[in-house]
Amino acid sequence: MTTVKFDGTPAGKVLVVGGYGAVGAVVTAALAEWFPGLVVPGGRDEVRVRRLGGVRVDVADAEGFAHALDECGDVSVVVLCVEPPDAGIARICLERGIHLVDVGATPRLIDAVADLHDVAVAAGASAVLSVGVAPGLTNLLARRAHEAVGGAERLDLTLLLGSGEQHGGDAVRWTVEGLAEPVTARPRRTGLPGYGTRTAHPFPFSDQHTLPRTLGVPEVTTRLCLDSRPLTAALFAARRTGLLSAARRPGVRRMLTGAFRRVHLGGDGFAIRADARSGDRRAFWALTGRGQGRITGLVAAHVTRELLTGTSPTGVHHIEQLPDLSGVPETLAEHGVVLHASGLPDRSPGR
Repeated sequence: MTTVKFDGTPAGKVLVVGGYGAVGAVVTAALAEWFPGLVVPGGRDEVRVRRLGGVRVDVADAEGFAHALDECGDVSVVVLCVEPPDAGIARICLERGIHLVDVGATPRLIDAVADLHDVAVAAGASAVLSVGVAPGLTNLLARRAHEAVGGAERLDLTLLLGSGEQHGGDAVRWTVEGLAEPVTARPRRTGLPGYGTRTAHPFPFSDQHTLPRTLGVPEVTTRLCLDSRPLTAALFAARRTGLLSAARRPGVRRMLTGAFRRVHLGGDGFAIRADARSGDRRAFWALTGRGQGRITGLVAAHVTRELLTGTSPTGVHHIEQLPDLSGVPETLAEHGVVLHASGLPDRSPGR
């Protein structure tokens, strides 16, 4: 496997696409502290990016994006904090030998970028997918739990999100789309540090599609609940009755996205738990933190720093496939992220 070695200071700049958004602003600030003068924020609002010393980029305009790369000069890494319509932007980066960190969470788009593995290898570029909280930290905890039981037959991932946090439009729209998708798995009651036992409902996070391939686990299910119990119950009751299926229509999706962005009933805390089972062996890892968007940005920043200063394999990889990124949860301790369990016997309530 070919690797790329960087020595402390990147050879070129870091372009953060969506660099003034909820996640992108965190990425930009963290990287600017580590690599002063080398971080360029990008976005569609030309006034805002010029004020920040950045460039205008639109991920829906592949030709314009290529011109923006030329305008920036020598770019080493692109951090995608907004989701493009397809893998065209990733292809442009990787064909040029530019490394990529993708915060995207849509399985279809993640798979399309993963298909560019040979393109990246040929150009000597590295790309990291599944970067953030979910996917991201969920993937890393899943790997730890998987290894704790000597190879899991089943993984159950549980995510609790703070319903009081102000999320960006892309994140809310993605959540609305997920609520409209049909599910077959059942809800599960799980003990979450600091939140007690909660009922979490199956939700189409991309980690459950990725981990069977990257870890070789036959069955993976990710479930979601909110810190507000009444809001969780109401939301998933509406899904069971089919009321949210209309969100597949663009007009209804826009209306629901706007409505959900105005709902702030809880706090900004989150919790993750990964349970692994193999025969009679059970183990879990869990963590808690505050500010999902902020932590997503910090995960992306740490991944980018590793690409720039470490030895990374060329090609396209998910975060859990890179051993050098396994310690990311510990690096977030100074930002309030706390690991609560590590491969301990599971005594939480059953289903």
